[in-house]
Amino acid sequence: MYFGNQRFLVAGMSRSGCAACGFLLERGASVCMFDDVDSAAVHRAMEELSEKGARVLRREELSAAAESCDVLVLSPGIPIDHELPVAFRRRGKRIIGEAELGCRYLRSPMVAVTGTNGKTTTVTMLCEIFRTAGKDCFACGNIGVPVTACVERGYGEIAVAEISSFQLETLSGILPHIAVVTNIAEDHLDRHYSMENYIFLKSKLLRNMRESEFAVLNYDDPAVRGMAKDARCPVRWFSVRERTDGAFFSDGALYFENEKVMDAADLSLKGMHNVYNALAAVCAAGLMGVPAAAMAQALSSMRGVRHRIEKVAERGGVSFVDDSKGTNAGATMTAIDSMDADTVLLLGGRDKGEDYGPLFEKIRGSRVVHCVLYGENRFKLLNAAVHGNESRITLCVDFEIAVRVAAMTAKAGQCVLLSPASSSLDAFAGYEERGDRFVQIVKSLGEAADDAFGNVG
Repeated sequence: MYFGNQRFLVAGMSRSGCAACGFLLERGASVCMFDDVDSAAVHRAMEELSEKGARVLRREELSAAAESCDVLVLSPGIPIDHELPVAFRRRGKRIIGEAELGCRYLRSPMVAVTGTNGKTTTVTMLCEIFRTAGKDCFACGNIGVPVTACVERGYGEIAVAEISSFQLETLSGILPHIAVVTNIAEDHLDRHYSMENYIFLKSKLLRNMRESEFAVLNYDDPAVRGMAKDARCPVRWFSVRERTDGAFFSDGALYFENEKVMDAADLSLKGMHNVYNALAAVCAAGLMGVPAAAMAQALSSMRGVRHRIEKVAERGGVSFVDDSKGTNAGATMTAIDSMDADTVLLLGGRDKGEDYGPLFEKIRGSRVVHCVLYGENRFKLLNAAVHGNESRITLCVDFEIAVRVAAMTAKAGQCVLLSPASSSLDAFAGYEERGDRFVQIVKSLGEAADDAFGNVG
């Protein structure tokens, strides 16, 4: 793509949009930018980019921009059925995502990871393994830095990319050396409309792969296993149930190609969900030639991912656990499984089109003793609870009040778990901001909480 004679419109000035804008300006492109989010961070970012030569568009200028601009660069937060990409598509003009733009110019071999849950943990595990093995690697995509920013910062030996379904909507040219699909569960159906479409988007990661690349697929997940039939590259599996061609779990240990890597008890991150994540990472790293000793060293010493089942405080014998990254019911059910004490669960936010019935079925047989519902979708959650004969419920509107109610409800020896099974976008910029606010509220309980619960040791 020649940048000098084309005019670009970058839509959505989040991290990825800002990175795309900077990438294009560095290459002498004419760049316009637009975002209808009215926030200080967005205004600050656009002001900085304006000083470098980009032009800010107002909403009333979008129709003219669809005529005058040649290429629309879409941030993952903007769906492909938004009015702007629709206007470009009607005119037969090119629409490209930030990740697609970056992948075209990234020269490092890539391990790309997608799936519903476990992506960030698997990417983090892979980076730890590669660094332990002495390889220069960097995380990018939906974690770390945007792909275009990686191009600007120079190349490492290996790129490890987390790829979301939002990115896959506009990602057609990606060619990873290894593509990992962790699992498939209901998520983002408010945007993708159906499970069939959601599964199709996830399978796009494998579209361009041929004989010299590898797909690493979850053998135990029927939707993921079904992707193998259309794969044109060799497939390797990971499984906790079968001795597969790839990585598997047997007699309490993790194996790659029949070689023992480590005992599961030695994983620093506990729970069967992390055994799955570790097997995916082991399989991908093994295919990249990393020895078992380096894998075992990395996986036995790494720290957990922020906002993913992370204990953040204790007040009066009550443990507070931040799982703000649990933005769908499947992730929340995994978090519930990891609780080893009676738990007060915080649920709510913006609905993503999920059926919460299975979640409340799970809650009935778990260590959850009470649920505090809040946010935009609190009544949908309440309806699912009623249909599931779950009456241990408190309903709140405000997030801060909900956290304080949960803290007052929990008794010494119990946990308060924030695992919302919902998007954070009803009140926050993202799950990180929601998790950070949870930690702030918990820490602000301070002496008041100590007086209520007794002294903290």
